[in-house]
Formats: sequence, structure tokens, C-alpha cells
Amino acid sequence: MTPLVLRAGRFSARAERRTVVASSALVVVALALGLLGLCYGAAWATPGEALAALAGQGDSVVVIREWRLPRVAAALVFGAALGVAGAVFQNLTRNALGSPDIIGLDAGAYTGALLVTVLLSGGAATLAAGSIAGGLLAATAIYLLSWKSGVSGLRLIIIGIAMNAILTALNSWIVLRAELEVAIAMTSWSAGSLNGVGWDDLTPGFTVLALLFLAMAALAHAMHQSVLGDEFAASTGVDLNVLRPLVVLVGVGCTATVTAVAGPIVFVALAAPQIGRRLAGAAGVPFVPAALTGAVLLLAADLAAQMLLAPTSLPVGVMTTAVGGTYFIWLLFKETKKS
Repeated sequence: MTPLVLRAGRFSARAERRTVVASSALVVVALALGLLGLCYGAAWATPGEALAALAGQGDSVVVIREWRLPRVAAALVFGAALGVAGAVFQNLTRNALGSPDIIGLDAGAYTGALLVTVLLSGGAATLAAGSIAGGLLAATAIYLLSWKSGVSGLRLIIIGIAMNAILTALNSWIVLRAELEVAIAMTSWSAGSLNGVGWDDLTPGFTVLALLFLAMAALAHAMHQSVLGDEFAASTGVDLNVLRPLVVLVGVGCTATVTAVAGPIVFVALAAPQIGRRLAGAAGVPFVPAALTGAVLLLAADLAAQMLLAPTSLPVGVMTTAVGGTYFIWLLFKETKKS
């Protein structure tokens, strides 16, 4: 397939046509779902009313801009972040099972959040710092335990699954030992939910994720070269000893930031990169289709969570677990057959 080459002065970018077409289609779907999210609620708004409210006109300005828009924006941005995180670890492990929620990074971020909540009773900033620290410590432990004259992707995944089980048990113990009010709050938060999110909750997380997205954009080319093989990457000037810690930091940062604001939302990071790869027809796991697919999946899951038992709104994590669990079983069966 003939690639597209985009030029702007001295700068140029090369992209496969199918990747561009798939990414454009995902943007259209995301925008359509976003408009539906703005329209849907206790009182239905027409698309015209929703768009007018975004411009500050009409009687629904507060409802649309202060209640529904933050939720839609959170689903899109957090879904994209989970898609990027999944693409990072699936590229690193070269395995479709390499995902933050499978190898224990979500559980590690939750452990960090639990510890700072129980021990420090801090605010949103402390919670975010605890989530990131927990995710990084979990990633470091998994990496060190997987090391044996190098890191094998399959070995890392197996150790990560074991670490996930250990941390999940630890998290349950911490919740059981916590004070009743804290335990109830953390148990509810652990389901992964976008209910009640506002701009005050989202602004710090969006700022961190914007920086992480920029970092990943700068590292993406080298990351794709490393997927072709360590020797090829080294021959093109990629320093893998520097690249891998940096992309792990980006992946953990994306996962932990989402966890700090919305709680652990599982299986989006597992499914989005593979769906995006198939849509784009790419050999590796491209980051842009993975991010856009993650945004579409999380927003669609959140809309389904709102509509399924209306007027009661389920946590979005319930929907992603129900659908993603089935996908995980199928993927595990497929990967087992390969080996």
C-alpha cells in the first residue's frame, strides 16, 4: 500500500494510507459518541441544543458544559491514555497479553493509592502521587524478577500475572483493615467509574497526560524500530537501555493517572491496541490507532453503563470487565494455540 508523506517546511511525516483512513474513521466515531454523550441524560437534549450549549447558548449550558462534557472528555482522554499504555507494553513484550491490567501495574497503582489514603489521608495530589509510585514500584519488581540474561516478554507476562494476583490479595487485605468509611469509599472507587467527575478533578490529570502523550510522540519512532528487533534498533542508533525505561515510565504514568482519578479501569488497555492494529493493518502496535480505539471503547462502555439500568448509572469498570473478560479468555486461548 502506498504510504502518505505529509510535509510542512523542513519537517515530514510518513503514514500508511490504511492507518490514516482507520484513524479518521475512529475520530468520526468518537465525535459521534461524544455528541450522544452530551445529549443523553435525565433530560434528553437534541444535538442542536447540545452544540448550542457548548457555545454558551440556551437553557442547558450548565448541564451540558459542567456535568456531561467533563464525563465525555474524561472517557475520551482516559481511554486514549489506556490505549497508549497498552500499546507500550504490548510493543515491549511483543505479546498481545502484555497489558498494564494483566501484568499487575493497575493493581500496583491501586496499592499505592490505598496506602496513601489509609496512612496519609491526603487529597487528589497525594492520591495521584501514590498511584504513580505504586505503579512504578510494581513495574520495577516485575522487570527485576523477569531478568535472566535479558527480559523475555513471555516470562515478564507470567511473572506479571503472578504479581497481579499478589497485589490484588494485598489490596483486599488493606481494605479489610481500613476504617469503615475509607473501606467503603475505596471499594466503590476500585470499580472504576466516571460518575460525578468534574473539571476540578480532571484538570491535573489532563495536564499530566498531555505531557505523557508528547513524550510518547517523541519516542514512538524509536519504539517502532525496537519492535523490529534489538539488533536492528541498535544499528539505527536507538539506545535500548535508555528507551525502555522511558517508555515504561510513560506507560505506567498513563495507567496510574487514570487510576488516580477514575479508579482501575481494566481491559481497555488490553483490547484497544490489538483492535487498533487490526483496523490499521499494521505489523506492530501503532500508537495513534491504539489511542483512538481506547477512546472509542471507553466512551462506548460508559454510555452503555449509563443506559443499561437507567436511571441508575453503573461504574464503567463493570462494563469493561464484563466485555473485556470474554475478550481476554479468547485472546488467551489464541495465544496458547500459537505456542
